[in-house]
Amino acid sequence: MMGFQNNDQDKIFISGFRLDDRVRKDHILRKISQKIDFDFIYDEVKETYGTNGNVSVPPPVILKLMLLLIIYNVRSERELMLTLPERLDWLWFLGYDLEDDIPTHSVLSKARSRWGVETFQRFFERIVEQCLEGGLIEGGTVFIDASLIEADASNNSVVDRERMKGIFSKGYGELEKRLEEAAEKKTTQVNRKYISRTDPDASVTRHRVGTSKLRYKTHRVVDRRSEVITATKVTSGSVDDGEMLEEMVERAKENTEREVETVVADSRYGSTRNYLYCHDKGIRAHMPSLEGTQRGTGRQKGIFEKEEFCYDADRDVYLCPGGQELRRRNYHKGRGQYEYKASSKTCAGCALSEQCTRSKYGRSVKRHIRQDALDRMRAMAGSREAKRDLRTRQHLSERSFAWSTRYGYKRARWRRLWRMEIQDYLVAAVQNITILANHLDRKPVGSNIQRVQGVKSRFSHWIYVIVAGLCKKVSSETVFAYG
Repeated sequence: MMGFQNNDQDKIFISGFRLDDRVRKDHILRKISQKIDFDFIYDEVKETYGTNGNVSVPPPVILKLMLLLIIYNVRSERELMLTLPERLDWLWFLGYDLEDDIPTHSVLSKARSRWGVETFQRFFERIVEQCLEGGLIEGGTVFIDASLIEADASNNSVVDRERMKGIFSKGYGELEKRLEEAAEKKTTQVNRKYISRTDPDASVTRHRVGTSKLRYKTHRVVDRRSEVITATKVTSGSVDDGEMLEEMVERAKENTEREVETVVADSRYGSTRNYLYCHDKGIRAHMPSLEGTQRGTGRQKGIFEKEEFCYDADRDVYLCPGGQELRRRNYHKGRGQYEYKASSKTCAGCALSEQCTRSKYGRSVKRHIRQDALDRMRAMAGSREAKRDLRTRQHLSERSFAWSTRYGYKRARWRRLWRMEIQDYLVAAVQNITILANHLDRKPVGSNIQRVQGVKSRFSHWIYVIVAGLCKKVSSETVFAYG
């Protein structure tokens, strides 16, 4: 017999209803609640609240609301609050009931301003600590990469800074200071001249062959074992990737309390400065040489490469392919390089001059004062092990950023650098929390089995069972729980 729906929903009293019964056991929010203690936030932010006045929304609730904003990629805080009464799982996660009042959206923006970036940084670092305790971090090998984030500002807001002096007198000092700080990070010439009135911390940046837009840049360190993000940092979009390597390595060391043994990155990080930093710290640099990738392009196209010039250490001269000597001429203090050069007459009379140089002053070769250390690091970057790590990096780092897109990281939610740092810490924390929550469910079942680390596939599992069975340490009925 066909059933008909009763549309009468005007119930005054509801008995026997529990939100906990409406949230499935394997729900991601349930896993997060089990693994993460949000009460730590009380001690972190207690100094930012007074003792009088209205009672605020509990800080753990505010932090959970911000996580919901990221996890479900809600477009705005207003939409989050409007959707909250309709989502039983969100209410349960926040500790609310059906009749509880929903806070206003302004609670979140006020909390960000009151708490500051440091609170969210410590939250991210606490998650990294939990991943470390759970055996999810190796720490020895780190993969570094960067990705651009589109700012919440239009190109129409970009103005010439010289014209702004006569228009904006009050706020120009702050913008001028931002430009000076950005210049220290090797920013581009265009960002020394132009600035956005809407978001002065964003910079005009071109991505590959696309159009120039106002962007930020997130720099990230990913661990190999479980792809946990061990360090993250947001800068203006014009900051060069290679300028951030030293800071990112130091952040990863501090967060994981592990010594970094190998750094894996692309050629944008393979600068002289970074090679020497890794050499002095005893770190293997598995990153292609930036100088090597630029050879054979521009004015260097079709001419002899530097390696074709032989260095005679006893005489301190270079011998060119034509047998002529290039002697030390100048020293560039800023770059730490000597310039070895042949006379213009020698090069002009050489039969190989067209293959050697296009300069009317003759061919020159640069040699760093620590060239031997550089040669060792570049040789290491070309090793078989380095090439294997670079292949791993191609999918590991890119996968980490691709995963972030589901949390809306490609577009800035808010304006100004400090707010972007908060967004970045929240996105990275959510990814790590997901890894932590899913991984800790993968535990051996049975009192006779110790915890097994590194079971990556069903094949590895059955190999373990067979070997253990031969050793009579487990029975054939032993099973493993996979997440």
